[in-house]
Amino acid sequence: MESIKQTVPENKREARKFWTPHRKEALTGWLFLAPEIIGMLFLNVFALGFSLYLSLSDWDLLSGVEGIKFTGLDNYIQMFQDPTIMQALKNNLIYMVLTVPIPIAIALVLAALIHNSVFFKDYFKVAFFIPYISSIIAVAAVWSALFHPSLGPINQFLMDIGISNPPKWLVDPKTSLLSIAIISSWASLGYTIIIYMAGLTNISSEIYEAAEIDGAGVFKKFFSITVPMLRSTTFFLLITMLIGSFKVFDVIAFLTEGGPNNSSTVLVFRIYEEGFKYYNMGYASAISWLLFAIIGLITAVTWKFRNEE
Repeated sequence: MESIKQTVPENKREARKFWTPHRKEALTGWLFLAPEIIGMLFLNVFALGFSLYLSLSDWDLLSGVEGIKFTGLDNYIQMFQDPTIMQALKNNLIYMVLTVPIPIAIALVLAALIHNSVFFKDYFKVAFFIPYISSIIAVAAVWSALFHPSLGPINQFLMDIGISNPPKWLVDPKTSLLSIAIISSWASLGYTIIIYMAGLTNISSEIYEAAEIDGAGVFKKFFSITVPMLRSTTFFLLITMLIGSFKVFDVIAFLTEGGPNNSSTVLVFRIYEEGFKYYNMGYASAISWLLFAIIGLITAVTWKFRNEE
């Protein structure tokens, strides 16, 4: 009996040591978060698993769940033989080149100019950032008027300076994707500038002062100090913009619907067409997994390059 009386208080003391106020507070927080976390995990895991199963099946969305027929790799074989998918993939890669490295370079230069050499910095921050927070459909509507082949201000200006046959922009297969890239880059430029300006505030002015004492000019300071010290910021923007370039949909759906002649179609738009226009959910799921694999591969390669550097 005495041994039992001695062990009980010791167990209580150990329990008190384990359940410290900090651990109780952490447990309370996790209990509040648990429903949301469980719901997200269930929905994500179920959605991924069901999408993978659908990619190996033939399913007309209108036929209900009973209409799902397992077909193996038929959707993937058909996908790699589909010229519209290959065209969409090619357009995605071209769009990525047009909307990632070029806007990043422009934003870096503008951010450095605003940060170092421009008055009314807050005004320029707001002016560049407004298109990013505006509705992309509203932005696209304005640009569609600017790009009008005959009545648009852009072509009117080009004709005034002597160009008799200006580009047709959105209605020409040769320039439709370029037009979409210009609109998207312009709309997102403010976000990129703001991120770079936040990075510039972390660079000590003493470094630039020391470089000036050593005789470094503006370009030398920019390429030897600013660019290297913003490497982490550039990497963050590179990853997010690479992923975003493969997710473009709304501008294309509103302005060109993938045309003319599939010149501006991309993988996400093909997923939308197959799934919600033709109701071929199995084929749409297979394209989704192709997109997932491409984004994962690009992200992995970029991370590997970053780690090696």
